[in-house]
Amino acid sequence: MKIAIPKERRAGEKRVAASPESVKKLAGLGFEVAVETGAGSAASFTDAAFQEAGARIAETAQAVCAGAGLILKVQRPLPEETAAFDKGAILCAKVDALVHRDEMTALADAGLTVFAMELMPRISRAQSMDVLSSQANLAGYRAVLDGAAELGRAFPMMMTAAGTIAPAKVFVMGVGVAGLQAIATAKRLGAVVTATDVRPATKEQVESLGGKFLVVDPEMEKDAQTEGGYAKQMPPEYFEKQRKVVAEHITKQDLVITTALIPGRPAPELVTGEMVSSMKPGAVIVDLAVEAGGNCKLAKPGEVVEIDGVRIVGHDNVPSRLAENASALFAKNLLNFLTPHVDKDGKALAFDWEDETVKGTLVCKDGQLVHPALTGEGN
Repeated sequence: MKIAIPKERRAGEKRVAASPESVKKLAGLGFEVAVETGAGSAASFTDAAFQEAGARIAETAQAVCAGAGLILKVQRPLPEETAAFDKGAILCAKVDALVHRDEMTALADAGLTVFAMELMPRISRAQSMDVLSSQANLAGYRAVLDGAAELGRAFPMMMTAAGTIAPAKVFVMGVGVAGLQAIATAKRLGAVVTATDVRPATKEQVESLGGKFLVVDPEMEKDAQTEGGYAKQMPPEYFEKQRKVVAEHITKQDLVITTALIPGRPAPELVTGEMVSSMKPGAVIVDLAVEAGGNCKLAKPGEVVEIDGVRIVGHDNVPSRLAENASALFAKNLLNFLTPHVDKDGKALAFDWEDETVKGTLVCKDGQLVHPALTGEGN
């Protein structure tokens, strides 16, 4: 069975869905692996490194995908990319299925079997396959560095002959994987860190990293988490209380990092224009939810803007800003997902269609949308 690794073609995407390490393991399982020339260049993976790992280098997307039974990508393909895929091929990628239903229908119509890696169930066995977690971890780390680069002051307390510099105050909103890594990174740099989340279970995690948890409404937060571990959509009255608590707290902060996302929905607004105006001149906001509408509506995707003396960082596709590590982890997630379903004798894939990780991520098969969230059965 041939596995194709084409170059990513969406604007600004530097990642690739394979690493030399993952290619070596796939080749060791008996697969023929083809990588498009230059696919890994932006992630510091050379064609020579892929060749040494056992891949064949193809000059074009058409050549790399021709005859491929499995296509591995980071992002969902553009329509012109899909045209190069063989009917019946399997696609594994982060396709944002809940947001782009029309595109999922087009992939089904093209006769592809598609696994949406962002829909991986939050179960213990699937942690090593979870692309959202692996990429969010890096995004949380990078958010602190991006914020520090825009902030005109140091993070740690410094005692010098000329005087003492107080530590920077960092406020993290949303304590998922990205938020926890942001807390840990900011603490390592010496900042005083506070954090908030609708899920009360995160309080202990924040405190274990040396941060202080900002509580909004303990009673309403009791039922704020889904069975899968994601934050639920909260009622309007909760966000009104949150705004009051945050509005008072945010005026004292040097750096605010927002990470709150709800799968398949627009990002909740956490930082209002009034809050931005109340912040200290020189303060910085890094919005990791900017691609989903933003936790701060003043953030602009792909831009750093300044409003009332506050710099608002809206870099899109933050994991791609750490392309080498992000690609290696994404590739490992894909490898971990596929390996249990390899028929070693036939050197092909033989999926267990009843497996939780398969059922949870399968979007379309046999020309039909099959995921409950897309067919209406999950409502």
